Amino acid sequence: MITVKTESEIDLLRESCAIVRDTLAYVGSKIRPGVSTRELDRYAEEYIRSRGAEPSCLGYCGYPASICASVNEVVVHGIPSEDKYLREGDIVSIDLCAYKNGFHGDGARTFAVGEVSEEKQKLIRVTEECFWEAVKNLRAGTPLYDIGAAVQAHAEGNGFSVVREFVGHGIGREMHEDPSVPNFGKRGTGIRLKAGMTICIEPMILAGGRHVHLLSDGWTAVTDDRRPAAHYENTVVIREDGVEILTI
Repeated sequence: MITVKTESEIDLLRESCAIVRDTLAYVGSKIRPGVSTRELDRYAEEYIRSRGAEPSCLGYCGYPASICASVNEVVVHGIPSEDKYLREGDIVSIDLCAYKNGFHGDGARTFAVGEVSEEKQKLIRVTEECFWEAVKNLRAGTPLYDIGAAVQAHAEGNGFSVVREFVGHGIGREMHEDPSVPNFGKRGTGIRLKAGMTICIEPMILAGGRHVHLLSDGWTAVTDDRRPAAHYENTVVIREDGVEILTI
């Protein structure tokens, strides 16, 4: 069921999203060659708790960490590990959620580890651009799949591809709510968005082909061709005349 939030509920959600925004920046400042993804997870958990919130991901459906740390060909849901050290030239996507006052905030960024290849630089840039293309004309009354159509057009126009198996989502009192928000679709189709809806728009863009698969841990999704992937996500509120981005 899709829920439209009141302004008082959005105020509570805004606080959770501010914590997500600040945690992403804090974790990003710790990214360097030689740091383990588990160390980044500890930084995130400590920071989220210091702000009076809880890490939503920890324990969610059995997930064992506070962040997802997805390196290079890992698309999403990379499990932090003491044995996974970042190396010069890697890219790492950090996806995290914070829960406070009964509401979840959600966001993701992809970071370069030192100097990276031109392809990886472009991938990170285009993935973020896909988000901005998606929200450029977004407002109450926009068909839902206009979001995915914009993401897909920009990604494919730059020679990249989009994931079909993982999508954005509504958010609020639950970390994942209706509706699903895919990164592909036909413009002019889908439900009409309403003012007060809160959704996560999260382009997941691949340098190579669009096909992915899960590893044996049941969480980690990697590209079939082992080409790199990037992820960029914000929580947004649909408004009558545009969107309010809560995690920036």
